[in-house]
Amino acid sequence: MNTLFDKIWDKHVVQMIEDGPTQLYIDRLYCHEVTSPQAFDGMRKRGLKCFRPEQIYCMPDHNTPTHDQDKPIEDAVSRKQVDTLAANCREFGLTHYGMMSKDNGIIHVVGPEKGLSLPGMTIVCGDSHTSTHGAMGAVAFGIGTSEVEMVMASQCILQQKPKSMRININGKLGKGVVAKDVALFLMSRLTTSGATGYFVEYAGDVVRDMSMEGRLTLCNLSIEMGARGGFIAPDDTTFEYIKGREYAPKGEEWDKAVAYWRTLRSGDDAVFDKELTFEAADIEPRVTYGTNPGMGIGITECIPSVEDIDEAGKASFLKSLQYMGFKPGERILGHTVDYVFLGACTNGRIEDFRAFASIVKGRKKADNITAWLVPGSWNVDRQIREEGIDKIVEEAGFEIRQPGCSACLAMNDDKIPAGKYSVSTSNRNFEGRQGPGSRTILASPLVAAAAAVTGKLTDPRDLM
Repeated sequence: MNTLFDKIWDKHVVQMIEDGPTQLYIDRLYCHEVTSPQAFDGMRKRGLKCFRPEQIYCMPDHNTPTHDQDKPIEDAVSRKQVDTLAANCREFGLTHYGMMSKDNGIIHVVGPEKGLSLPGMTIVCGDSHTSTHGAMGAVAFGIGTSEVEMVMASQCILQQKPKSMRININGKLGKGVVAKDVALFLMSRLTTSGATGYFVEYAGDVVRDMSMEGRLTLCNLSIEMGARGGFIAPDDTTFEYIKGREYAPKGEEWDKAVAYWRTLRSGDDAVFDKELTFEAADIEPRVTYGTNPGMGIGITECIPSVEDIDEAGKASFLKSLQYMGFKPGERILGHTVDYVFLGACTNGRIEDFRAFASIVKGRKKADNITAWLVPGSWNVDRQIREEGIDKIVEEAGFEIRQPGCSACLAMNDDKIPAGKYSVSTSNRNFEGRQGPGSRTILASPLVAAAAAVTGKLTDPRDLM
């Protein structure tokens, strides 16, 4: 019996090339301002039009400032990237959700919330975190700029079929443990290359119990284990999330779609190239201590000692700790931090803001903390205000900024200064990722909130 990955992949095969790649049909192409300009230039040089423009959706997010979006962007490079995308969309007749439009936000937040990302689809974008859309029960993965051009021109892509892996997480998550902790736990167990060459299906009690926001976070981080992508079989949670959204099927089409979507699951006798099982009881709130997302520990644990690291990894382990200003065997609970960032395509959704607000309610921002709370879209911003979350966080001394990728990566004004510690809900903690010399500790919205009110790394369970 086929895996769910096989079912979706095989349905989209246009032709197979013997001993070569597969020509795969793509249902949805997303474009942002950073990885699309060369693709548009290539199309122009070849005198081509987009083959299926109605299946391409574009928006700026990486270079977007998170304040004064109604004014021209001050940074010349960012302004040019954003303006170029708008001009290219006009020229090629593509849907463009520009800055300040109600539809704008981070592309991986907007796609699912508008019902553009649906079960059974193939979805690509020139961005590694395209795996996020796998939470909808889709095969979604990042592609390079030349491949973006290929999809624009033909609505197809040439790809080698990845191997399949299933990761089961069973049991019930404990107090203060959320999807981000599950993802950080998996990365520490598999390492950042443990899923290389695989497409991962997440399953088990924990995944079944997760909200759509949690599933989007989990799938978002698949790429950080080296996976080509990650996804979850659609179920009633998925259907309830999609129903009534702008681009979701309506009326009879809805009933037909759900009937098909219910067939999208791996058979009971499906064989995976690799299968792993973990227990929820082993996962506590987590933080990273190094310079890749796999270098993580439970918040009450100590950084590994040098003896715990295999010989091949010792030099990079020590280099990482030196950059971060930590020592082997050190406990980092209680370590003073400087910045807190809530947002990104990993944790910029309404549930993340609810979690943050649940901790800061009735408390005050620590004096030593600069906090950036950035919704993943204007729709999330609207929900924050409708639910009164803005009032709760403002009373605690925080402000809600305007949507964008913000401090996830140093491509806009929100940069962490050199040497400063940032507790960040984003996806990567590479050297300089949040600004030259910045030190990033990846964590969940609950851990971020606990740090924001105490000024140091704090176990959120102590504040719940």
